[in-house]
Amino acid sequence: MKPRQRKQYFRNMKRSDDSEREKRRKRRRLIQELGEQRIPYLSPADPGFQELWDSSYAGLALRQSSALPDGLHERVQSALITLQRRGCLLRDLVRVRDRDVFTAVSRALVGQPGYTYRYLDTRLFTIPWHCEGEEGQKDEKEKPCCDSDLRDACKALWELNQFFCSDVKQQTNARGVKRSRSDTENSEDTPGEGMCEESVKDRLLEEKQEKEKKEEEEEDSGQGCSHSSPPSSTPPPDVAGLVQFNITIINYMDPSAMTQLKEEPYYGMGKMAVGWHHDEDLVPLSPVAVYSYSCPAEPKKEEVTEKDMEGQSKEKVKEKETETEGEGEGTSKEELKEEREGLEKVEVQKEKACWRVGLKVAWDIHTPGLALPLQSGDCYYMTADLNRTHQHCVLAGETARFSSTHRVVQCCTGTLDYIKKRCSEALENLHTDPEKNTKSLKSLLPSALQRIEDIHSEVEFEWLRQYWFQGRRYARFCSWWTKPMEQMEKDWKEMERMTQLLLDVVEDENTAQENRREMADVLLNALTDRQQHRQTWRDRCQSSLAQTLPAEEAPADRPYWSIEDPDMPLPFDLSEIINRVESLLWRM
Repeated sequence: MKPRQRKQYFRNMKRSDDSEREKRRKRRRLIQELGEQRIPYLSPADPGFQELWDSSYAGLALRQSSALPDGLHERVQSALITLQRRGCLLRDLVRVRDRDVFTAVSRALVGQPGYTYRYLDTRLFTIPWHCEGEEGQKDEKEKPCCDSDLRDACKALWELNQFFCSDVKQQTNARGVKRSRSDTENSEDTPGEGMCEESVKDRLLEEKQEKEKKEEEEEDSGQGCSHSSPPSSTPPPDVAGLVQFNITIINYMDPSAMTQLKEEPYYGMGKMAVGWHHDEDLVPLSPVAVYSYSCPAEPKKEEVTEKDMEGQSKEKVKEKETETEGEGEGTSKEELKEEREGLEKVEVQKEKACWRVGLKVAWDIHTPGLALPLQSGDCYYMTADLNRTHQHCVLAGETARFSSTHRVVQCCTGTLDYIKKRCSEALENLHTDPEKNTKSLKSLLPSALQRIEDIHSEVEFEWLRQYWFQGRRYARFCSWWTKPMEQMEKDWKEMERMTQLLLDVVEDENTAQENRREMADVLLNALTDRQQHRQTWRDRCQSSLAQTLPAEEAPADRPYWSIEDPDMPLPFDLSEIINRVESLLWRM
């Protein structure tokens, strides 16, 4: 039986699989319940749109392009184009339902130096944004980590982030979205009007799972998540004086290059560039701010003609309205009705030509959805608990589009400061004899050994292999992560030596029998998990999709070494050692 203190990220992987299965179950149930029907949704032209927004989507705020400071649009849009021109925006190879798929959109992560963002079994590493007085703009050799063009682009995104930090707070207060903790608890205890009984049960189950997850994480660290956070970590928004977005994901979407766009299945909203989802791995109740930039389309003669015809049609409708009022002829009214219906269809087509964000109450088939058109330069905010209780999608327009999605990501386990502290914690148990130049383990307590082996696996599978799988792609543009990852790999090699030292102790017949069995259990569990995950990463690196990438973007199966490598104390393939430890346990 495995020890109680299991590795947190292994448990997270299982929880992620369970969550995906649960989502599929809910989706199937929802589609079965709907049958051939479609849930209604409202757009700005529909009666009741504002009332629906206020009653069911109060956490959503729209900021039109005119709300941004002078000159910021130009700098931000230039930055987005620079990132695309430099080849920084790439499709991620993510894990969905036990298989690798490319994201439909191209993206990059920009943000606080040393921060990462993990989603769908993939860790993104930030290109640091640059600002006056901010450390992290240089690499270990005190050289700028990016060239001047990229620095200027990242600085413009930091300026946008600063605007969002202050504006979201002001808008939240102005709209009265922020609620006290007691109000939040009371509202969560009361099912929404549109929620069916199954949805209420699902939400209660999710809240229970979140509570269990938090307790497990606190058990793993011994002191809770805040203990492991770096000094610069951001407190939850409800206690922060100012919203502090720490990263932004830059997305680029070109409908003409995105084949097989799926139709939105529940409301009939149109083609989706990004399907229904919650944003993951964020600080609870933290807001999300999105800047939308639609690339200008090439003017076409047909479009001008249609616009002129539309204007002429409106004039004709007005003329016929006047004639109908004067003559009272029934035929004119019928013609007028037909032309009005035709104009309404034109308006719908115009609306679907622009990019829109769709929102719905999660797993609810009674509350109408909301489709919000986005003009170029518009921003929208998702505040309060909107991201938790609702889902959103991105509905494709006709032209290419950039978005900059600013978030407050969890920094308990996702920063360089955090993992460096974990490495130091593990290496503290390694003693080096300066005279004999030999190494040994300071503590052989099973709990200490378990913690060290957990850190060992975390460094390898959550950082090194994640970085070499796709994080290294950005080393072409930015050298910030190069030296830290080299140092991390050195620390990991020391942990490999520590595992080898533990193996020596376990196989030593002079080791006390009781302690020996406990140590062997710890070692066997660590080696078995490590062997399994190494194979998983090998498969991912050698998948058919990975093979389609150019050399500079292709995943690297690293760390990897041959059995003859003199620098490595243990082999890459651990099966023979696992057999030895299993046999040893059988004999005890």
